[in-house]
Amino acid sequence: MPTETNVNPQKTKYDAICKSLLAKKYTLARIMQSCMSEYKNCSIEDIAEKYIEGEPEIGKIKVLPDNDALIDGMSNEDTSIDEGTVVYDIRFKALAPKNDEYINLIINVEAQADFNPGYPLIMRGIYYCSRMLSAQYNREFNKSHYEKLKKVVSIWVCTEPTQKRVCTINKYNLTENNIIGSIKENPAHYDLISVIMVCLGNPNNEDYNGILKYLDVLLSKNYTRQAKQQILENEFGYNFDIETEKEVNEMCNLAQAIEDKAIAKGIDIGKQQGIDIGKQQGIKQGKFETTLANIQSLITTLSLTAEKAMDALNIPQEERAQYLPKLQHLN
Repeated sequence: MPTETNVNPQKTKYDAICKSLLAKKYTLARIMQSCMSEYKNCSIEDIAEKYIEGEPEIGKIKVLPDNDALIDGMSNEDTSIDEGTVVYDIRFKALAPKNDEYINLIINVEAQADFNPGYPLIMRGIYYCSRMLSAQYNREFNKSHYEKLKKVVSIWVCTEPTQKRVCTINKYNLTENNIIGSIKENPAHYDLISVIMVCLGNPNNEDYNGILKYLDVLLSKNYTRQAKQQILENEFGYNFDIETEKEVNEMCNLAQAIEDKAIAKGIDIGKQQGIDIGKQQGIKQGKFETTLANIQSLITTLSLTAEKAMDALNIPQEERAQYLPKLQHLN
């Protein structure tokens, strides 16, 4: 017997398109250049074409057919017998130039709408990095060859952050603190984890530019396809190929459908609340009229005053004022 779920297929498809757009090489390259010190002096073209590992591969589950610009340089699934399975939105390998050499990185990018899922999101980012580190055993190194560990980076693109986080980018990583003495370790020996929180939103914010504007326009539900295309092409040189245009167009249609569904649901809830309020008011009015009739009956049959009649019926003092004007009218 099938079980009921709260999965919204339109929302699921919308999220899938967001991840697909993020996974395009030039978008990943722009994020890397803006958020990672390893690439601050690199061109977006070099990052996309030289440093992201290998040729782009189509993801195992396509959002739209014939999409040929996704990164799937390594499996997005990380399984541990003891710790369960983590499915990353996007995960790939990259090289980064350093002192005429190259260092190897493993990068994870996550699209996140719910900034407060019941736990601090940064802690999930740290956990993902930890899993990417431990998963390298028997893949990138074995036995005690820890010197072969590759740095891992988890980048979280938060589309609906809290107000104080809007238009901010924060980086969290391991640093060295000298407690006694001043010896300095080679940063390459401990700089192995970075979590980067990219929080979008609010075009009126003074920091709404660069990568924050680029990603917000690309992923936002508040722009039409034409507006997205105009801004991204004119301001960022984004290449709107046929497949990208199809994805963005479907994203906008899904966003409108999700909004329409939310409005319809709100109207239904409002109607039901109105019915419930009406029922409550009807019950309250019926109780009032019954009590009023009982008071009047005692006044008439037993020649009691209104106060005495209400005493006999145990009517609370705070409720008696509502009956007196009606009793006077009946008299």
